[in-house]
Amino acid sequence: MKAIVVKDEAAGTAGMALVERPEPHAAINDVVVQVHASGFVPTELTWPSTWANRLNRDRTPSIPGHELAGVVTSLGYGTRGLSKGQRVFGLTDWYRDGTLAEYVAVEARNLAPLPGDIDFTVGASLPISGLTAWQGLFEHGHLQAGQSVLVHGAAGAVGSMVTQLAREFGAYVIGTGRTADRQKALDFGAQEFVDLENDALEDVGGVDLVFDVIGSDIGKRSARLIRAGGTLVSIVGPTEARPDDGLVVDFVVESDRAQLSEIVQRVRDGRLRTNIGNVAALDDAVAAFNPTERRTGKTVIRVRP
Repeated sequence: MKAIVVKDEAAGTAGMALVERPEPHAAINDVVVQVHASGFVPTELTWPSTWANRLNRDRTPSIPGHELAGVVTSLGYGTRGLSKGQRVFGLTDWYRDGTLAEYVAVEARNLAPLPGDIDFTVGASLPISGLTAWQGLFEHGHLQAGQSVLVHGAAGAVGSMVTQLAREFGAYVIGTGRTADRQKALDFGAQEFVDLENDALEDVGGVDLVFDVIGSDIGKRSARLIRAGGTLVSIVGPTEARPDDGLVVDFVVESDRAQLSEIVQRVRDGRLRTNIGNVAALDDAVAAFNPTERRTGKTVIRVRP
């Protein structure tokens, strides 16, 4: 099968290559999926799991990509809940070869049925962004109607999902980003926008929840905006930022079939819009991951025409 591989962490996305690799086999509780579309997050190349297995042994050259939409082609021993020929989408294990390939082996529990009226490209754009937003807001942030939420990177793939879900559940949303991101953030539902290049973040005042996808100095400054009892939710790893009278939660997103089903149902009925910035064929994936201009939104690779 064709697959994108990475061999050298220092080379980044420029070091990716399209090669031939053996097709995977389904282990116990696995399925093999013929991948029709794959999402990709550039920060994967900084994750230890891209380069080493759970025993910290080198596993390169590895296949990146952890979001997929496709069709089940085979079932491993003991696999339940899915069937051959079924359309699925979901999130694969961090420590296994990923979805930038024509086939991938994945635990069945990490996948959900993909309705027939949802395009594979749309399905592949949802797992990381949608699950990250859902888990950050509801499992870790314990969002309640009427609360205020500061969403960093509100025009991005994750931030736009956070914005839409927070609005649906009755929150007041303040988005942040670069100057050029203002209109896109507002279009996705932010009620205010803070231009991090020109506006003072501190002018926002107190908020109940900060959803941080940036970290560094922005994360530290955001912590000072948390009201008593509020929460700073971060997806950029452990942070030194600490609210005076609130919580800090940093988490790694996990696949969840029920949550995936909630997310895709919202796409079907129009409550949730995807944020796809670029779609490219597998043969053009390396170029798509090394764009000459800045783009917001998810990059999706169409593995099958």
